[in-house]
Amino acid sequence: MAAQGRLQGIFTPNMVPLDSQGAIDEQGLRDYVDWLIQRGVHGLYPNGSTGEFTRFTPEERRRIIRIIMDQTAGRVPVLAGAAEANVRETLAACEYYHGLGVRAVAIVSPYYYRLSPDNVYAYFREIGRNTPVDVTLYNMPMFASPIDVPTIQRLSEECPRIVAIKDSSGDLPQMMRMIAAVRPNRPDFSFLTGWDSVLMPMLLVGCDGGTNAASGIVPELTRKLYDATTGGRIEEARNLQYLVQRIFDVLLLGADFPEACRVGIRLRGLAIGPGRQPLSERHQAKLAELEPLLRKLLQEGGIACGQPAGDRLTPQEIGQVVASVLQTLRSRGAV
Repeated sequence: MAAQGRLQGIFTPNMVPLDSQGAIDEQGLRDYVDWLIQRGVHGLYPNGSTGEFTRFTPEERRRIIRIIMDQTAGRVPVLAGAAEANVRETLAACEYYHGLGVRAVAIVSPYYYRLSPDNVYAYFREIGRNTPVDVTLYNMPMFASPIDVPTIQRLSEECPRIVAIKDSSGDLPQMMRMIAAVRPNRPDFSFLTGWDSVLMPMLLVGCDGGTNAASGIVPELTRKLYDATTGGRIEEARNLQYLVQRIFDVLLLGADFPEACRVGIRLRGLAIGPGRQPLSERHQAKLAELEPLLRKLLQEGGIACGQPAGDRLTPQEIGQVVASVLQTLRSRGAV
């Protein structure tokens, strides 16, 4: 069974700030980690879908986890995305992240090639039998081979290292079927929802928490929603859920995911930088139109918006700015 307690609460699938050249902005990432923890998230989930894991190299993904583990310094648990292109590389990632001290890893079902349920089972069984760290299954049927209930049940019974599932289908009856099939024999097994619009009902039917994109922009609201629901304050929770759902609709449907999340983070006054995915002029205009809508929704929730943070300058760019200012001052005889 799991060596530690059940995964519970809100784990933020955080984005990674980039500089103007598209490189990882380490200081921006460290600042973002602190900002999220200060606002009450229970844990972090780097290298997930919202974190654009497919747009980073394997070494960059490892660097992201190194930075986050160093910055969290044990304050919150880290659920590290460890999905790579094949089983061998995925297990190598599991070993590496285990060495860094992550609480668990999350592994998406095989993507690109659509696999049958028996081969999805074989894939995770191979990982479950050889991983040194606890594993969370990641069911994302929009992008990867689905993990059905019989497969989840078999894996939970045969692989003690498989300790949880993150389900992003948003299918409430399916979640209930999973809980009913697994929990009698694995009371330590955790169920997390990745679909923000149903966080409250998922918690009410037995989920342990969520990995929610909105928590990267409004961590205060998702934490309040979790606390109100688990605390039995149903009316308060319902009102919060309706607001989180409206925010989530903008993040998911307002633009190609997860570009709208970048707009939301910037609205909170944090440096996030441009994404690596080239965007059409039409899409850039669409993102600009989302800003006032998101600002209004945040204000409805009592969330203050900061001045949209600009891209963080590189050391070279800072040097160029300083040199330009000095040259201007010299030309005016000021220095």
